[in-house]
Amino acid sequence: MAFSVVMPALEMAQETGKLIAWRKKEGDRVTKGEPLLEIETDKAVMEVEAPADGVLAGITGTVGSDIPVGQTIAWIVAPGEKPPAEKDAATAAPAVRGKTASHTTAAAAASPQSAAAPGARISPKARRLAKELGIDIAGVRGTGPGGEILASDIQAATMPGVSSGTAAPSKSASLEVPTTIGRLMAERTTKSWTTVPHFFITREVEATALNEYRQKLVAEIERTHHLRITHTDLLVALTSRVLLKHPRLNSSFSAEGIRIHGHVNMGVAIAVEDGIVAAVIPNTHTANLAEIARLRRDVAERARAGKLRPADIADATFTVSNLGMYNVDQFTAIIIPPQAAILAVGSIADRVVAIDGKPAVRSTITLTLSCDHRAADGARAAMFLNDLAEAIREPEKWIR
Repeated sequence: MAFSVVMPALEMAQETGKLIAWRKKEGDRVTKGEPLLEIETDKAVMEVEAPADGVLAGITGTVGSDIPVGQTIAWIVAPGEKPPAEKDAATAAPAVRGKTASHTTAAAAASPQSAAAPGARISPKARRLAKELGIDIAGVRGTGPGGEILASDIQAATMPGVSSGTAAPSKSASLEVPTTIGRLMAERTTKSWTTVPHFFITREVEATALNEYRQKLVAEIERTHHLRITHTDLLVALTSRVLLKHPRLNSSFSAEGIRIHGHVNMGVAIAVEDGIVAAVIPNTHTANLAEIARLRRDVAERARAGKLRPADIADATFTVSNLGMYNVDQFTAIIIPPQAAILAVGSIADRVVAIDGKPAVRSTITLTLSCDHRAADGARAAMFLNDLAEAIREPEKWIR
């Protein structure tokens, strides 16, 4: 039996994926679950695993091309079996917006840059973005299959002198075209900031015990697990455990209601060359420090190498963004929907504080919690931050 290899949808709003590389070539034997190809989405470059055992055949996906989600790009067949013929593949392959791959490819070739006509096709994401930005779609040229208008076409229309990705020359300034990650950051942060009712609370917490606890663990865990424990690892562990006491902060808001999560999948903001990626460490509420450190190290390496897997960016329930290593005292972060909150962490530094009415120098850390007011109110957020402050002051009670 032949299994189709299709361009996967790795996020709800994804329309196309860019084929970066095949990890196998035509005629190679493949095993279910092994890396088969690399694709680039709006979020990152990720490996896609083989859906079945067999022989890779009938490759139609061209490296470097943008391929609609759901389009068949290859087949995995039994040894000696031939991939389905084109007419059979059109029936067997998943439909792409009601058109076969051959039809959409031919339509795209016939009119790759046609201007939008009345009734021209436009993706839901592009229509929503055009409405938000006040763009008249009648003047936008579609670059998608069959001249369909994509979100990238709407974004291009907002740039002065840019039409469907073509930049007009400028005498006084250069135009830097955002990468896919850069475009995604701009789009998602704008949407979050304009649609999610943010509020913020800030707390300065003494971090002496946190520093001492880390120093105590560093030598032991480095010796037994060959891992370096960072302050981010400690904060992920502590935050995850505190979140179990405050489920509204570990929730997702939707039109149907507030979904309370019984587990904590912690998103960790990681700086990459083109922006920030929120990679996910699963089940951090039960993981020990060595496990968290290993998973954080591994996912950070994949993020910076552009090799994130689909599971690395899916299903986060809360996010920690730490800029302390950049000597930032404090900052506020934008929520990543549908999550209800994000914690912004500043640097640990010696500061003058009042102790029993007298000035003293202590190591402190500043935490700023951004919350979605639809999922949590100020009192809930304050109680969460109070418990997190207590956990930072006494980490050994929370991490065992």
